[in-house]
Amino acid sequence: MTAPAITPTPVRFHLGVHQPAWMEHLDFPLFVSNRRLMNRKSLPRAAGPWALDSGAFSEVDLYGRWKTTAKQYAAAVNRYHDEIGNLEWCSPMDWVCEPWMLPKTGLTIEEHLRRTVDSVVELRSLGIKTRVIPVLQGWLRPHYLRCAEMYADAGIDLLAEPLVGVGSMCRRQNHWRASLLLDELARLGGRGAPLVPLHAFGFKIQGLTLSRSLASADSMAWSSAGRRERGCSPTHKTESNCMSYALWWRNHLMERLEDAGVPACAA
Repeated sequence: MTAPAITPTPVRFHLGVHQPAWMEHLDFPLFVSNRRLMNRKSLPRAAGPWALDSGAFSEVDLYGRWKTTAKQYAAAVNRYHDEIGNLEWCSPMDWVCEPWMLPKTGLTIEEHLRRTVDSVVELRSLGIKTRVIPVLQGWLRPHYLRCAEMYADAGIDLLAEPLVGVGSMCRRQNHWRASLLLDELARLGGRGAPLVPLHAFGFKIQGLTLSRSLASADSMAWSSAGRRERGCSPTHKTESNCMSYALWWRNHLMERLEDAGVPACAA
C-alpha cells in the first residue's frame, strides 16, 4: 500500500555563511561552521538566530578522524552561546558516510554510525548550554535506519526530539532519491505518528523544491554559484564572498520554494 501523502510544512531555511562578521547584520536564521569561529579571539554578536555546524565533513576529510576533542567542542559551543548569543542548536561531532570518506578513516559504515550516536550521548553529558541535535548518518537507506536503531538503543527517542539532522546529503546527485529518503525518515514513527522534524544539512536546492517533509535545511550554495559571477564592485573579483549577492540568492530561493508549493519560514 502506498504511504499517505505528506502535507508540506513550512521549511525554516538557514543561510550558510562563512564570514562571521555577517552575523552582526543579518537577522534571519544562519548556519555557521565551528571551523570559522574556533580560532577567533573576538566574536561577533548575533543579530538573529543561528545554528552551529560542527565542521564534521572538514575534520574527517582533512584528518581521517576528529582532531577536535569533545571537551574542546563543548567549551567552544558554550563560548558561542555566551558571547555570540542567539544560538539555537548545534550539530554533534558526527562521522560523515560518503563512500570516499571510508578509506580516509579506515572504518566501516557501522562504526561511523556508532561514533555519531556516541558523540550525541557524550556531548549531552558535558553540560552544553544549547541543544545538541541527533544526526542520522549513512549513505544508503539501510544505513540511516540502522542509525535510528542505534539511537533507540542509546535511549534517545527520535520521535520526541525537536529536531533531527540528516547527514551526508549535500553531495548527492539524485535529488528525487534523496527527497524520497527524507520523506521515509520523517515517517520513522509509522502510520499515524507525528513526522520526525528533520534538518537536511547542505541539501541541494533542487531537493528542497521536491521534499515535503523537512522542518529545516541549510545551504551555502550561493557562494559556489557566486564564484561564477563577476564581482559587483572593484573590490569583489567574484560574488563568492558578497553579502548582497547572498541576500539576492536567498530571496530567489524563497521565491522558488513558493513557486514549487513548498512553504518556507523567513524567520
